[in-house]
Amino acid sequence: MGYTKCRVEILKRTTIIILTILGVLILDQWLKIHIKLTYPIGEGFNILGQKWARIHFVENPGMAFGLEMGGAAGKYALSIFRILMVGLLGYIIKGIVDAKESKWLIVCFSLIIAGAIGNILDSMFYGLVFSASTFHGQVAEFMPEAGGYAPFLQGKVVDMFHFPMIETTWPEWVPKWGGSSLEFFRPVFNIADSAIFVGVTSILIFHRSFFTKPDPKKESLKENSAATTIVGAAEEE
Repeated sequence: MGYTKCRVEILKRTTIIILTILGVLILDQWLKIHIKLTYPIGEGFNILGQKWARIHFVENPGMAFGLEMGGAAGKYALSIFRILMVGLLGYIIKGIVDAKESKWLIVCFSLIIAGAIGNILDSMFYGLVFSASTFHGQVAEFMPEAGGYAPFLQGKVVDMFHFPMIETTWPEWVPKWGGSSLEFFRPVFNIADSAIFVGVTSILIFHRSFFTKPDPKKESLKENSAATTIVGAAEEE
């Protein structure tokens, strides 16, 4: 009976992982493909008519929130790193499931995995299946006759969420930036980036104890060592 109950709990947690990852990936890829096939780079629309909340299509060859790494070599390195991290996170989440950790902790790790996979898919396949988008010009085509715009693992990540809540200029007295434009929040991101951010932030805020739990094996060794010392002292007496 206990074995059956344990298997059921593992199955429930595995289902949570699968549904979370699939949910994020479907939303992420659907929106990216829709934006890619609808708008040229630099265009979009205000969300609910609000100037501070926009869908603004951009592409970046690098990391989350528009950060970049240098050249094709950097892109390959980043893509390989992401794939390795997904493998590592998969190993970690398996241990979390086996240890019957909180379901919310499982959701957090699932969000991170889903976000990483979402951006990996862009890098792997978008350059192969889409033509290039241009700035305020050409809208991309799916499976163009001339072929895609980049080789495997060199595709660009599609970003679209932009929240310029504050648009002003730096005061003149500020060194280096005085008089230049100031925008907050400047980065443009996607659903995959958001999933990673929410997952990591939630773990750091609500599940920090996961990283400070004592290792049962080490605790057992300490107890055995202490017992051996006590026994040895008793024998000497």
